[in-house]
Amino acid sequence: MRQVYPGFLQLTGFMSMNLDRHVKAHYNLFQDLVKGDGEPADKHREFYDEYLAVMDLSADFYLETVEKGFITHALPKGEMTHRGHLVRPEAVRNVALMTVEGEKDDISGVGQTFAAHRLCANIPEDKRAHYLQPGVGHYGVFNGSRFRSEIAPRISDFIMNQERPRADAHVAPGSRADADNVTQLFPH
Repeated sequence: MRQVYPGFLQLTGFMSMNLDRHVKAHYNLFQDLVKGDGEPADKHREFYDEYLAVMDLSADFYLETVEKGFITHALPKGEMTHRGHLVRPEAVRNVALMTVEGEKDDISGVGQTFAAHRLCANIPEDKRAHYLQPGVGHYGVFNGSRFRSEIAPRISDFIMNQERPRADAHVAPGSRADADNVTQLFPH
């Protein structure tokens, strides 16, 4: 039998971190339904349809992630391997790197994603960006109204700026992303 880390346990852990907020949200849903106010109820359903969509993870994957990522800190120590090869973030050179963090993120604290800039030390400065979004938690970094209005436009701008050919670079015809394609990544 395959051992798994059940998704419902991870969901329980996430919800227990902000239990009062989830209880209040469901109380408000009930109040909105009683009043016949469908718009907030629809937003609630939309949020929780995604938030509650969890899946089981293989036990091996989960345990290895916890051990290497959170116990031994293998990547920042230069000890992480993949398929027997040492992972070397400092070897990354020819990509752009943008990190985004939420000021109130209680899962990935401020500074955790920014650390990628130190690890990927050979990416040129003009190909780097970091953004700290005030007032959002973990989920708000990649979903919701603040993501759509404040974070996604910054990501789109970063992508578009990286796609602009440098004066000294040869760009093959048709290789540059057009604005419509980038905008489709983050519909408003």
